[in-house]
Amino acid sequence: MGRALTSRTQQQLLVGIAALVLLGAGFLPLVLAALELPLAGVQGLAHARAALAAPATWTLLVRSLALAASVTGLALALGVPLAALLAKTDVGGRQAAFLVHAFPMFLPPFLLALGWFHLLGRRGLLGTEATSRLLFSFAGVVLVLALAFTPVVTSLVALALRGIDPSLEEAARIVAGPRRVVTRILLPLAWPAAALSALVVFALAFSELGVPMFLRVRSYPAAVFARLGGVEYAPGEAFGLVVPLLGMALGLLGCERWLAARRSFPVLGPRQRGTVPLPLGAWKGPAGAIVWALAAVSVLPIAGLALRASAGGFAGVPAWIGASLTNSIVCAGVAATIIAALGLIVGHALARGRRGAHLLDAAGVLAFVTPAAVLGVGLISLWNRPATRVVYGSLAIIIIGDVARYGVVGVRTMAGAVAQGPVEHEQLAAVVGAGFARRLFRIVVPLHRLGLASAWLLAFIFCLRDLETAVLFYPPGREPLPVRIFTLEANGPESVVAALAVVQVALTAIIVAAGATLLRRAQRA
Repeated sequence: MGRALTSRTQQQLLVGIAALVLLGAGFLPLVLAALELPLAGVQGLAHARAALAAPATWTLLVRSLALAASVTGLALALGVPLAALLAKTDVGGRQAAFLVHAFPMFLPPFLLALGWFHLLGRRGLLGTEATSRLLFSFAGVVLVLALAFTPVVTSLVALALRGIDPSLEEAARIVAGPRRVVTRILLPLAWPAAALSALVVFALAFSELGVPMFLRVRSYPAAVFARLGGVEYAPGEAFGLVVPLLGMALGLLGCERWLAARRSFPVLGPRQRGTVPLPLGAWKGPAGAIVWALAAVSVLPIAGLALRASAGGFAGVPAWIGASLTNSIVCAGVAATIIAALGLIVGHALARGRRGAHLLDAAGVLAFVTPAAVLGVGLISLWNRPATRVVYGSLAIIIIGDVARYGVVGVRTMAGAVAQGPVEHEQLAAVVGAGFARRLFRIVVPLHRLGLASAWLLAFIFCLRDLETAVLFYPPGREPLPVRIFTLEANGPESVVAALAVVQVALTAIIVAAGATLLRRAQRA
């Protein structure tokens, strides 16, 4: 009894610490953001009331919702068929095509917009007056963001398709052709993953600041940002504008709970036995051409950045980059380590159905789907005080912002890994008297080391690409590289800004390649 009580206490202590970090980083700032309006005083309330009463406010909100919905629809239209071709058919070079197509997903979308500008802008390599007008328009923002986020759909749906029980597919093949197997059996089974990817893309597209601001298209989150740190500084109005965004975030959380919160874990994850790819026959060539054309379009803006940077931009990098590269690596590394630790404890509790774990997971999802501008308002409210100046004025505030926004990445990755693994080892260790901490670090960590490494790598890349969260409160002189590029875009030399973007691309490519290589070697060992 004493040992059982000790084990339970260990579990409660570790989960309690993880809950404090997760809720303190992401949930508490959202609560404070919601409280800013009633605490704003008479003048602040008057400004907020005026902002919410203005028809232009709601017009802008509807416009931003339409933009996010258009991006989501286009990403689904491209990503779902592409996932089916890459995951289930014998199209040529599908693994390489998937890597090429997916890579831009790890970059800030703003960099891709910059690359398209150097290709299709008025002075771009392929640019004309017409392409420039298209790029700097609502449709241009939709196209740029849809191409940036389509790999999110492709990846999640392809993973779900590969996770479907092979026996179902094999039985279907006996009585149906490849097209019917894909459209009648596989895609319906993968719909929770498609719905989840749609929700993720919608949240990312709505939160996006860099692309709409760069392409001169007004958006609701950009209006909040402008009233917090731009030339339209008016915090009272910003608190008012946050209210509809909080309502939208709660709606997205409700959708996520209904769609996939419980069903995703059995679906996601590798299967021990694969299936033979579906033969496309005469359609193999055309299908391969479509797949590779989409993959090439995905990386085309990177070529635009490289071409512009080659015009003398790389020589200026040492003078312009400052400490931003170091700031990015340090912040992403520390935040990813915290996120992976949170994922180990909370993700394990979630996979094992522990009480309260779904509430912590929901808090993490809420912080992720809430527009970064709202999270920024809450973090500023929580940390911009004389007593916490040491945190707010250092890289620590960026790390806290990263943990708040991307904590759910670690939780979901580890929950998926643990849910796919055997529980018998832990049960046997508990029977012989091993406490929770010992089981966690001596059994769960070694057994799921690949999942833990994947959680760290994913979190590191997400933090490395973040612009929307950090741009709201980065300390002066401590900006990460994406923020440095974004702030230099307006006044810095074009070729140098493009060269800095290429540095971000190269850093990401090195990390993705090194991480994938290490994971593959560990999997074979």
